[in-house]
Amino acid sequence: MPETVVEFQQVVFCYDRTEVLHEISFALHKGEIVGLLGPNGAGKSTTIKLITGILVPTAGAITVAGLPLPERAIDVKQLIGYVPETAVLFDSLTGQEFLELCGRLHNVPEDTLQDRIRDILETFGLTSDRVARLDAYSKGMRQKILIAAALLHNPDIILLDEPLSGLDVNAAILIKDLLAALAADGKTILYSSHVLDVVERICNRVLIIHKGALIADGSAESLKASTHESTLEDVFRNLTHSAGVDTGVDRIIEALRS
Repeated sequence: MPETVVEFQQVVFCYDRTEVLHEISFALHKGEIVGLLGPNGAGKSTTIKLITGILVPTAGAITVAGLPLPERAIDVKQLIGYVPETAVLFDSLTGQEFLELCGRLHNVPEDTLQDRIRDILETFGLTSDRVARLDAYSKGMRQKILIAAALLHNPDIILLDEPLSGLDVNAAILIKDLLAALAADGKTILYSSHVLDVVERICNRVLIIHKGALIADGSAESLKASTHESTLEDVFRNLTHSAGVDTGVDRIIEALRS
């Protein structure tokens, strides 16, 4: 049996009195890349924030590497690298300074930290920009810094919320290859994205959340077989009842032509 790294058991989460997640249960295993899909507002980012300990479940149980949340949230944070969908950087810092701050917060030994920063910045093509302030970085450069910061302490669990946002084609290919190598090295990766063809190519399993409920959990191939669809995009449309999007497109086109 594969080693379970993250486990949700009938997790409920409420914002004020509104229930956002409805008794979600799933497990993430060592060495796998799991895609997390769902329409806007389905609960994807909430699910990720629950794993990080940023949010606390209203009911149910969450364990990460056998540690219960929220009781062991500080210990869990040491095991996690997190790339949020939107993040506020310290714009007055340089790229080098920001990564040093992140590495030191995770108690990475100084020599190791400097070696990792050098190697990651060189790989990401940011060596010459390392002394520039972050407010001078482009969106793609800032995204690379966020990914670098999430990896510096060599976490066992990597949580990615739209990680390819703002990246050019070459950088996106690099990140996809990097994720495959990290998984092969035993890391557990949860990858939330709206880019379904990328999820289909790189993920071992797919979780689909719709209106706060987990409605699918399986490989892309098994989900396509069970729904008799040919692509993960078609599976997503089928299960989330979004096939009517085409009708909306026709309506917009007709309006533009009139």
